[in-house]
Amino acid sequence: MTEKQEADPYLRFTAWFEEAREQEPNDPNAMTLATADSRGRPSARMVLLKGFDESGFVFYTNLESRKGRDLAENPYAALLFHWKSLRRQVRVEGPVSPVSDREADDYFASRPRGSRIGAWASDQSRPMEGMFVLEKRVAEFTAKFGLGEIKRPPHWSGFRIAPDRIEFWRDGRFRLHERLVFIREGETWRSERLFP
Repeated sequence: MTEKQEADPYLRFTAWFEEAREQEPNDPNAMTLATADSRGRPSARMVLLKGFDESGFVFYTNLESRKGRDLAENPYAALLFHWKSLRRQVRVEGPVSPVSDREADDYFASRPRGSRIGAWASDQSRPMEGMFVLEKRVAEFTAKFGLGEIKRPPHWSGFRIAPDRIEFWRDGRFRLHERLVFIREGETWRSERLFP
């Protein structure tokens, strides 16, 4: 670990993420997203990281899904990356804000055509009578769009988690794990080591 990576959580995350991309067999960008509703009831699920930089970590979803509703009520979330083959994890916590329409449009346009149709067809997180209902809706939207352009649905966009806390955990022998946490203080980060 370089001296800069010791002082900058984004540089450290970038290095670890690149290693995960090389060594994790499936979905190195998979992360647990934990949200809570207005009553404080938590909910967690796996989503995919679609971008990150010093402004935060980005994922996309149906805004009417449970996570979308949770974030509308309580715009704060936690992420967990667990790279089992590397024996590492990263925890991220912070406030959440919507990405810009342009970011959402650009990402939506980059998705496979079937995924774009699926975004229109699925009433995510709502009760469904059976798979035939979803298959019928996919067929209807496939016919509707034909070979034409598929614009982003108004109920589909992304969120950015701007971390105020990032913790790096590395497995150690005899459970003597390494834990390094970065805590945002204004425009800078303070770091401290934690007992495992």
